[in-house]
Order: sequence, then C-alpha cells, then structure tokens
Amino acid sequence: MRIRKIVQKDEEPVFEMMRIFYDSPALIHKSSDAVLRRDIQACIDAGNPFVEAYVFEEEEGLIGYAMVSKNYTTEYGGLCIWIEDLYFQPEYRHRGYGTQFFSFIEKENPGAIRYKLEVEPENETAVAAYQKNGYAISDYYLMTKEIDRDL
Repeated sequence: MRIRKIVQKDEEPVFEMMRIFYDSPALIHKSSDAVLRRDIQACIDAGNPFVEAYVFEEEEGLIGYAMVSKNYTTEYGGLCIWIEDLYFQPEYRHRGYGTQFFSFIEKENPGAIRYKLEVEPENETAVAAYQKNGYAISDYYLMTKEIDRDL
C-alpha cells in the first residue's frame, strides 16, 4: 500500500468513501455533502495548516483515506494530531494497513506528543486494532457544542 497526500484528482473517490464512512454507525453526526466537500477542498488547497488528508492506494486505485487535524495541547505541552477519519474499503481491511498508517503519521509528525481518535465502543474490532497500536481508552467525557454553519 502506498500513502500520499490528497490531490485534486482524488476528490470524487475520496468523497464517495467519506459518504460511506459518514453514513455508517461509526459516526454519530451525519455530515452533509457540502461539509464533506469543504473538508476535502481544505486539504487539497494546502493553505490550511490545521487539516491534512491522505489517500491509500494499491495498483487498482484508491482503497481508503485518512484526515488528520492538528492542534496544540496545553495538557501535554505540544502538538496533538487528531485522526479525524480513517477509512479502508471493506475488502482491504484486516491487512495491517491501519498499523502502516499509524507508523506513517508518526514519522510525518516527529514533533507530535499526542495522538487522538474517536471510536464507537461497540466497534470492538477497531478498538482492538487501535489498542494494538498503542492507543488507550480515555477517561474523559467528550463534550461538544455545534454551531450550525452547514451550507
């Protein structure tokens, strides 16, 4: 599997995978097409220092994608990488590609001191995969407030 940053030609296949991911039980909030397209464009434009997208490809084409956002964590005093989306098409799961991505993202961000992601507790396969890669369940409650800016 090859990992690279998203480019314009990837917009449609990544959008299709995002639509599947965001319509799945893995997410609580179902984002609109406009939001997903805005996310993709923010990554393609490369002018936004807070978000990046990567695509995963095999000879036959794109097999998945990831989006990460970056912020400073005052709790740990440094760069935090938030793995927002991590998606592989079903036929490419359970091949160690997630582990390959985790290794890749750590090499891409050598100064980062914390990595975060969200997972539904019922998704035991994903929880086990993340734990295998050094992630632990947090004791914090995640609280959010959304401002509706959907187009």
